[in-house]
Amino acid sequence: MQDGPILEIEGLSSEGAGVSRLPDGRTVFIHRTVPGDRVRIELTKSKKRWARGRLLEVVEPGPARREPPCAYAGRCGGCTLEQMEYTTQLEAKQTRIHDALTRIGGLEALPAIEMHASPREFGYRNRASFSLVRGGGDRVYAGFHALEDPGRIVDLAGDCRLLEASLGALWDELRDRWGPGAARLPDGRRLRLTLRSLSDGTGFLLVEGGVEGGDAAALVHEIEGLRAVWAAPEQGDPPVLVAGEEALFEHWYGERIPIRPGAFLQVNRDAAEHLHDIVLREVGRPRGLRVLDAYCGFGVYGRRLARHGASAVGIELDPQAILMGRAEVVEGFEFLEGRVEDRIAEGLPADRVILNPPRAGVEEGVMEALSAQPPARLIYVSCDPATLARDLARLEGAMRLLRVQGVDLFPQTPHVETVVTLEALGSEER
Repeated sequence: MQDGPILEIEGLSSEGAGVSRLPDGRTVFIHRTVPGDRVRIELTKSKKRWARGRLLEVVEPGPARREPPCAYAGRCGGCTLEQMEYTTQLEAKQTRIHDALTRIGGLEALPAIEMHASPREFGYRNRASFSLVRGGGDRVYAGFHALEDPGRIVDLAGDCRLLEASLGALWDELRDRWGPGAARLPDGRRLRLTLRSLSDGTGFLLVEGGVEGGDAAALVHEIEGLRAVWAAPEQGDPPVLVAGEEALFEHWYGERIPIRPGAFLQVNRDAAEHLHDIVLREVGRPRGLRVLDAYCGFGVYGRRLARHGASAVGIELDPQAILMGRAEVVEGFEFLEGRVEDRIAEGLPADRVILNPPRAGVEEGVMEALSAQPPARLIYVSCDPATLARDLARLEGAMRLLRVQGVDLFPQTPHVETVVTLEALGSEER
C-alpha cells in the first residue's frame, strides 16, 4: 500500500487540476484527477496556504472518470482533462466562466450560460507546436512538454489524439524524413517546430531556433503535402522562406486568406466556424450598420459584415495580418493599423463593436472609450474568463449584459472561449 493522504476531489482549477483540501485546511491541486474521485496523493510542493500533489492511486473513481484514450496519458502536458467525460468537461468550463464573472467581475444576476460543444472531441487541431531537443549522438526527442515538468519532452508521433488526421500524417512523415539527428532540419540543439495543416490536407512547417544548415528543400520534395519550410533564429523573429511555396492560401469563413507563419487562425476549424456564426448572429442584420472590429487580425468579421451592407473598420497591430488583409480588398471594410487603445476613438461612435483581444484582454483605455461612447451592442470574444471579467467590470454603468455563451474550441484542455453580448443602457436594440 502506498503512503499518502486520501482526499476527495471537489472541483477543478483554471489549469485543469483537481482541487481538494488537506487535513490542515490548505487547498491542494492534483493533476489527472476528476471531481468525485477519492485519491491517494503525495505532496510535491507545500506552501503556507496551498500545496500541489501527485496522484498515486485512484482509490474510488468519480462518476465522470474514464480511461484516458491517449497513448501518452499521464506523461504529456498537452491534455489535462482527457480522463474526464466530455459532458463533465463542458460543465466544468461553464462553472469556470460563471465563477470568473461573479468573483472577479462582480457581476450579479447572470443570464444562464449556454455551452457549445466542439463538433469533434478529438482530432481537431490544425496547428501544433512541438519542441525538438537533439541529444547525444543521433538521438532526437520531439513532442510536447511533460505535465508539471516543462524541462522534459514527451516524444510523440502523429497518433496524438488532438491532431487533425492530415496534421498527424505530416508529423509522422517529417519525423521519418528528417534523418539521423534531425540533420535535415536547421542547426540548433533546441528547436520549436510549428506545423500547420490547411483545409486541403497540405501544410507547412516553421522552424524556430536556427536558420543555418539542414536540407529543407529535400523535405519539401520528399514529403507529400509539405508545401513550404520557413525558419527563424528565435521564436518571434521574422521568418524566412527556406524551401517551397511562399504564396499559400486557406479557405476560412468563406474567405480566401493568404497564409504565412504567425498568421492567427483558430486551431479548431469546425468549432471556430460555429464561434464565427455566433458572433455574426449577435451582431444582427448588418445592412446600414457602422461596425468596429477591434483586434481584427485579417478582418474576418468586418469583411463578412461589409459584404452584407455594413460599413466596417478593423483595428489591428500586426503588420503581417494587415498586409494579408489588404491583399484581398473588400468594399466597405478598411483597416486602422496600430494599437486598439490608440486608435479606438477613430472608430467610434459605432452601432456594433466586436472585441476579440488576446489572452491578456484589452489594454487600459479601451473600455473607458466604450463607456464614453457605448455602442448599441458590444460583442466581446474572450479566450480567458478572468481577463474578460476584469474588462466587463470597467463597463459598469454604461452597458448591461444580455447573453453569455461558452464555445469549446479546446476539448481535453481547461481552455474555453466565451462570447459575451452587451447592450447600451437605454438602448432598445435586441
